[in-house]
Amino acid sequence: MAAEASVIGRERHVPPPGEDGRYTISAEGIKAQFIPYGATLTNLFVKDKNGEDIDVVLGYDDVNYYPEDPGHPVYNAIPGRYANRIGNGKYTLDGKTYFTEKNDGNNTLHSGTNNWSYRVWDVTDLKEDSITFSILDKANSSQGFPGDVKASVTYSVKGSTWNIKMKAEALNHKTPLLLTQHTYFNLDAYHNPDTAKIWDHGLYLPYSKRYLEGDQGALPTGKILTAEPGSINDFASSADLTVGHARDQPGFEGNCGADGACEGYNGYFLIEDKPSADAVVLRLSSAFSGVTADLRTDQPGVVLYSCNWMDGSADLKSTQGIKGVNEKVIRSSCIAIEAQDYPDGINHPEWGRTEAQIWGPGETYTWESSWTFGLLEA
Repeated sequence: MAAEASVIGRERHVPPPGEDGRYTISAEGIKAQFIPYGATLTNLFVKDKNGEDIDVVLGYDDVNYYPEDPGHPVYNAIPGRYANRIGNGKYTLDGKTYFTEKNDGNNTLHSGTNNWSYRVWDVTDLKEDSITFSILDKANSSQGFPGDVKASVTYSVKGSTWNIKMKAEALNHKTPLLLTQHTYFNLDAYHNPDTAKIWDHGLYLPYSKRYLEGDQGALPTGKILTAEPGSINDFASSADLTVGHARDQPGFEGNCGADGACEGYNGYFLIEDKPSADAVVLRLSSAFSGVTADLRTDQPGVVLYSCNWMDGSADLKSTQGIKGVNEKVIRSSCIAIEAQDYPDGINHPEWGRTEAQIWGPGETYTWESSWTFGLLEA
């Protein structure tokens, strides 16, 4: 794949990647590395409380393993053209029913097994502090999605902030569009000798009192529920909450479905009534490393997935872990945070999200988020 990326670089008059197959961008307080496969972030280095650079996202040392991994967890990639689930593998557009690939039980996940996180994107721009990937998605390249779509994502860094901007255009037919950056975090970089689990990470979503109810397959039922303070799905009532604050409550084991087999979280939290466009809507933090990660986004909500299905078979990167202690990606040891529109909104007109998820020729879909990294106050 590194060779393929190099060819793309030459065609686009962009320098080839480094010897390890990665493109690197950096600023004073941050370094980010990428590959064209899935427009994927492979490494993200930020400063911890000791001034050391730590790699806070999941991935693989070998860039060639990304397309080979049979589990395909969508590590820090761009799934599309419709991220998350489509219920029963179908939707209706202008009176016609389209059938999508059922790759997640009875549902479609991330548009199926040829979604954008499986594609090699073109590198169309590269600077010291930014990189742009582009893709042309032909009609029905993923089953059930009409019309051609062209899209791009620009990643940039400034200070201690990682910025992500996406745009997409339907070229010749109306089609669903819903994108996200599927970022997996462990702010300890698995260096905590006491635990590899994510439960001690702080998590605060001040404008997310409401969430979508999910069924046993993590598909929204249509109901919008309100989390009472201290309840399992409450991350809004206090800045001192942790990811695992409700671990001892009945229902935590099974909170994300699978007939009780999914512990923790795999659901969508609405972002409502934020005071300004640049308000911090989510803070993830680690007392062990001291690192904070603040999310700003123009999206109306965020998916939280606490890595229940990680089975301990995947190796950590060499930049992470402790030899003989933390060497594998085990269950509930990370959290994926995905800013996006309402999952399966194309099948729930009662939410009023259809206009935001169906796009036609002459219209431009946009998506923008940023992560700013800092340190907890001593």
